[in-house]
Amino acid sequence: MIVGHGFHATMTAQPGKGDELVEFLLNAPSLPNEDCVVFLVGRSAGDPDTVHVTEGWTSRETHARFFATEEAQALVAKLQSLLVGESLYSDEVPVGGKAAF
Repeated sequence: MIVGHGFHATMTAQPGKGDELVEFLLNAPSLPNEDCVVFLVGRSAGDPDTVHVTEGWTSRETHARFFATEEAQALVAKLQSLLVGESLYSDEVPVGGKAAF
């Protein structure tokens, strides 16, 4: 599938909750979604409570449609309860790479 829309987010977990945040993101019940073709979770080597997410979607519209669902809104509410402050987002459209987990 072709990625037409994406972003990179940096989130800060509540103190000591970095592991819980990573686990939540990796086990999010509403993902996988066929329109979300890239979903990578990483964390800062120097601060385990700083978590990075890269997402790639087939289009801006499919991303918006998914996040308008009740299921996605519940996911976002739970996510927010694990975070401190606002997440930082930057425009990023994944174009390729390699992953071996």
